[in-house]
Amino acid sequence: MKALIVVTPKKTVLDPQGKAVANAIHQLGLPEVKDARVGRYIELTLEGSATEACKQKLEGICRDLLSNPVIEDYTLKIEK
Repeated sequence: MKALIVVTPKKTVLDPQGKAVANAIHQLGLPEVKDARVGRYIELTLEGSATEACKQKLEGICRDLLSNPVIEDYTLKIEK
């Protein structure tokens, strides 16, 4: 089983790295890119099946360890 986590800056938070990526893409000839947001991708390999207790623990880990809830959002997807 795998847990796939994507952490990104909240829409209301300035993302200077994303701005730099968007500017670089424009300079490479793709001015159609309106905005870019840069985040982190985390993949956890787990043993066993995804119980409700396991999902709740993963939510807590995402919220308390892997992201900063003040400035970041996260998405959690569990694959079997």
